[in-house]
Amino acid sequence: MNNNNTSNLYVDMHIHTNYSDGVFTPKEAVEYAAKMKLSAISITDHDCVDGTDEALEAGAETGVEVVPGIELSSEIMFNSRKNEIHILGYYMDYKSEMFQEALAVFKKARYDRAVEMLEKLKKSGAELKDDSFVKDAGNKVIGRLHFAKALFEQKLVGSVQEAFQRYLSKDKPAYVPKCRISPGDAIKLILNAGGIPVIAHPYYIGYNDRNIFETFIKDGLKGIEVWHIKHSENVVKRFLSLVQDFNLIATGGSDCHGPYKNEIPIMGRVKVPYFVLENLKKAKIDSVKNENTL
Repeated sequence: MNNNNTSNLYVDMHIHTNYSDGVFTPKEAVEYAAKMKLSAISITDHDCVDGTDEALEAGAETGVEVVPGIELSSEIMFNSRKNEIHILGYYMDYKSEMFQEALAVFKKARYDRAVEMLEKLKKSGAELKDDSFVKDAGNKVIGRLHFAKALFEQKLVGSVQEAFQRYLSKDKPAYVPKCRISPGDAIKLILNAGGIPVIAHPYYIGYNDRNIFETFIKDGLKGIEVWHIKHSENVVKRFLSLVQDFNLIATGGSDCHGPYKNEIPIMGRVKVPYFVLENLKKAKIDSVKNENTL
């Protein structure tokens, strides 16, 4: 979608597909983006890039630009407790052997975790009659949302939210922690694959402390997800100020997981300006130039 005037163009740089915990196939996600008249999107599945090729093909057919992306889970000690932090990556060489080997370790750990969760549900009196979503996962990454939906659909709970409240949240009977790396290692993994690392929805997960950002910047963080479905207008302004102070990239996205039951997909609901895409491209070009001068 080429247009000299980009002020009326929007992007969505945070979308999940059925390769992790979304509902859309990558092709469906791109087609929905075209329907919403988005200029570009990024498929940022959890610890997984297996849907990227399908999305790129669909993008070529629809005219929606697709940016290779990922969302890595990491963990940090903060205020004397472990906290989860997600690091988004854009424009990685997602087919590189080093990157794929690291993701294979994450995928195996997620599968082992899912098997353990099945056993814990059984011991808790909530045995799933159909657990094929785990056994037939193939390349797809299994997470707690898959279990929550299965519990609801098999009428073991009254809602997805109840599934988390009764069984899947931390300290509940079927909770199993994810295999997580440090934010610094997640950032370095993305950088080593030629990508642009960005902290995901920081306010939503309670991170708006300048010292935290300074630590991540030392590790190589390049951006902050400023626009997000859970970020209010005031929060957006706060993070835009931080972006300016630290000379980072502002990115954004809806964190869309596709349609579920009667819910309309939130893709495109967050108005992320087109310059986000332009700045990511510039950062990628600059990183390649820096590599070539080393």
